[in-house]
Amino acid sequence: MEVFKFGGASVKDAEGVRNIGRILEKVGKEKTLVVISAMGKMTNAFEIVVSNYLENDTKALQSSLADIKEYHKTIVSELFEENKHVVLTKVAKIFEALDTTLKVNKSSKYDFVYDQIVGYGEIVSTTIVSEYLISIGIHNNWLAAGEAIKTNQTYRDAVVDWNKTAKKITALVNEEALTITQGFIASDANNFMTTLGREGSDYTAAIFAYCLNAESVSIWKDVPGVLNADPRVFDKTTLLHSISYEEAIELAFYGASVIHPKTLQPLQRKEIPLYVKSFKNLEEKGTIVTKGQALNPKIPCFIVKKNQVMISLSSLDFSFIVEHRISEIFNLFHEHQIKVDLIQNSAISFSVCVDNKFNTLECLLDKLATNFKVKCQKKVTLFTIRHFTDQAIFEIEKDKEILLKQVVGETYQMIAK
Repeated sequence: MEVFKFGGASVKDAEGVRNIGRILEKVGKEKTLVVISAMGKMTNAFEIVVSNYLENDTKALQSSLADIKEYHKTIVSELFEENKHVVLTKVAKIFEALDTTLKVNKSSKYDFVYDQIVGYGEIVSTTIVSEYLISIGIHNNWLAAGEAIKTNQTYRDAVVDWNKTAKKITALVNEEALTITQGFIASDANNFMTTLGREGSDYTAAIFAYCLNAESVSIWKDVPGVLNADPRVFDKTTLLHSISYEEAIELAFYGASVIHPKTLQPLQRKEIPLYVKSFKNLEEKGTIVTKGQALNPKIPCFIVKKNQVMISLSSLDFSFIVEHRISEIFNLFHEHQIKVDLIQNSAISFSVCVDNKFNTLECLLDKLATNFKVKCQKKVTLFTIRHFTDQAIFEIEKDKEILLKQVVGETYQMIAK
């Protein structure tokens, strides 16, 4: 089989959905599993619903729900001429299920509530795409990813149970047909919805590919492939024609947004090639990520992570920060689900750049303050250059207030205000 993944940008409107039909007609619509994200910026819209719901703001909640329903209604009306098409009933039932979830939920825990609500974006998008494809003669099987991918209960960043997942996928997927399923979402042992982390649809594609021993995975994006820098941040970017798994994992680890960090590990284990292609231009070859491929061209790759937090710790009694103290610090990071992006330490000081993804920073700082002198700078930016040159460093440091920098091997990192 082949596995395709289409992100939100590819299905942001009716024309995007039609384009998926054109792509499948051209590249093949049998022995294919297609993973689809929520439409456009709908994940952000559902996150607003979560906030309004937990804040008990009924008026804002109803308004945010109405916006989401209207957005999808517009796309449906442009795709389907019939006023009584079955898709209308199916979409209505999905939103009824969402309303029921909001009414019966008893939890006030953000991460749990998030996962029970936000995943509806993928459910409704795949329903619309599946029905549209059927309407133009492309038969497909709609699969609930939550039935196929089983995880633990780490909501918003769930860990896959590979044994259960492999058995489920093998049983549920018809490898000879076209299957449409959701990215990002899964379920735990109690069948509560879980999610695989923001931008986790790429990871979903890799999970299916691994369990199905797929021939390849293709991620269809609104860029020509993997670029050496984010075009939204840098004026000049270059397409990387080929990358090894190892290099791609390094780039993903440091925050390159084009490939989800977890995506590459299952693909690398079975040496399944990953293609990153443009859904705007099918003739372009894009980027291939596979075993042993040299970085081509080998040029500096720039990664920028904004809105980070720099934490600097020092001993209260001038004692060394050595193994047992570092272990204590990282246990707290793990307990508070804090991702560390940079580390620098000396005998009596320890600095890190972290991502406050789960909004647990204040609690962490309180815990750290019991044993350390703590300094914290919020809203800093972390710059990373893989395969740096002197010129690349000069350009990135220009006109910035540098708080910390370090070089390890071929990787340069710098924190700036």
